Amino acid sequence: MSLPAQLPIVPFTRPVSGPVTIPGSKSLTNRALLLAALCAAPVTLTGALFSDDTRLMAEALRKLGLSVLADEAAGTIAVSGQENAFRAEAPVDLFVGLAGTAARFLTALCAAAPRGVYRIQGTERMNQRPMKGLIDVLRALGAEIRCTGVEGFFPIEILARGLRGGPVSIDATESSQMLSALLMVAPLCASPVEVTAVGGVRWPFVQMTALIMQAFQPGAASPVERLDANRFRVNKGGSPAYPFRGSYAIEPDATAASYFAALPLVVGGASRLSNLHLGLQGDTSFLEVLREVGATVSATPAGFEVAYAAPAPRRGVDKDFSGFSDTFLTLAAISPLLSGSTRITGIAHTRKQETDRVAGMAAELRRLGQEVVETEDSLTITPRAPRAGQVIHTYHDHRFAMSFGILGCHDLHGDGRPWLTIDNPGCCAKTFPHFFDVLADLRARA
Repeated sequence: MSLPAQLPIVPFTRPVSGPVTIPGSKSLTNRALLLAALCAAPVTLTGALFSDDTRLMAEALRKLGLSVLADEAAGTIAVSGQENAFRAEAPVDLFVGLAGTAARFLTALCAAAPRGVYRIQGTERMNQRPMKGLIDVLRALGAEIRCTGVEGFFPIEILARGLRGGPVSIDATESSQMLSALLMVAPLCASPVEVTAVGGVRWPFVQMTALIMQAFQPGAASPVERLDANRFRVNKGGSPAYPFRGSYAIEPDATAASYFAALPLVVGGASRLSNLHLGLQGDTSFLEVLREVGATVSATPAGFEVAYAAPAPRRGVDKDFSGFSDTFLTLAAISPLLSGSTRITGIAHTRKQETDRVAGMAAELRRLGQEVVETEDSLTITPRAPRAGQVIHTYHDHRFAMSFGILGCHDLHGDGRPWLTIDNPGCCAKTFPHFFDVLADLRARA
C-alpha cells in the first residue's frame, strides 16, 4: 500500500494466527553480493532482500563494472561479469545512502581493488557514522584513502592498488560491520592477514561473516581462523579468492522476524515465521528473550512458531543485547505491556546507527507515559498505562517505525480504535518496504 506521511495503527481485535513470510536477510544479502563480486563465475542469490540498502549495494556493483540482474518477483539477484570489474579509467562515484553495510563493505572492496579511483559518500547522517576503524586498518594494509570532509568519516576517495596483508589491529567497537568488511576482503591481500580486534568483538555478527565466507569457498577449511577471543587469521585466497559458482540461498531476516515474533505477546495468538530456522544470524537469539518474557517458542519444519495466550504472565526481563542489538527496539517498544521493569544493556554502540537509538527510544517511550532511566549503555523501562493519541517520531529509522507499529496493534481501548500513530512510516523501505502490508494482511486474517 502507499503509505501516508503519518499512519495510525489499527489494533488487532482478534488473536493473530497463521504464517508470516519474512523477507530475506539484509545482512546476508549484502555480504553475498560482495562475495559474489569476487567470484570468477556467475552467482545467483535466491530469497534475496529487495530494499533501499540492497538496491544501493547492487547499483554500486554495477558502477564498478559488474552485471547485477535483479528479479524482484522471483526474489533473485544474478551477479556476473566479474572479469569486467575495476577497469574504469575515470574515477567512479558510489553513493551508499544510509546503508551501513554497503558503506563499510564497498570501502573495503574498493581498497582491495587492483586499480582505480573510487569516491564514496552517503547521506548527511551516513557521513556522520563511524568509519575510522576501517579506514585506519585499510591504510595499515597499504590503502591510499583520503577523507575529503572530516578525517575518519565519509566522504572518502580511494586510490586502489591492492592490499599487502600482515598483522593489523582494528577498533570495531562502534560497528562490527567494519571487522566483517575487513575479513571478507582479506583473502585478496598479498599475504595472510592477522587481525586483532581492539576493544572486543560482537561475535555473532563476525561468525555470520565467517560462515558465509566459508560457503563461498566450498571444500576448503574455514577461511577465518579464530586465534583467541579477539584475534583472527585469514589466509591469502587462491585465484579467484572465492571459487563459488551457482546459487546461494539467503535466509529470512531474523531481525525483521523479531517484530512478528513479538506480535503474539501484544495481541495474543500465534505467528509462524515461515522458513526461519537457526542458521547464520545471531538475531535469532531474540526468540530466547521472548521465551523469558512469557511466549511459547517452538521450532517446526516450516519455521519457528511463537505463541502467547492470556492470562499467562508477560514479564519484564534484564538482558544484554550486545550480540543482537538490532532487536532491542522490538523489546523496548512492547515493554509498556509487560509486568515489571525491563532492563536492556549492551546498546551503547547503537547511538551511532541510523540515529541515536538509545536516546530516541527513551524519548518515544516517555512520550507514551513510560518511566525510563537512560544510561550510555542501557535503558530501564518501568511500565505505566500507555498514553493514547501520541505520534511516534521515527528519526528516519526503520526500526522505530516497525517496533512501535507492533505496539500499536495492542487494542488499548478494547474496541479497535487506533491510539498510536507512526510518523514517516515509509522509512521502512530501508530494509522491509512491505512491512505495513504484511501487518495489515495478518490483521485481516486474524
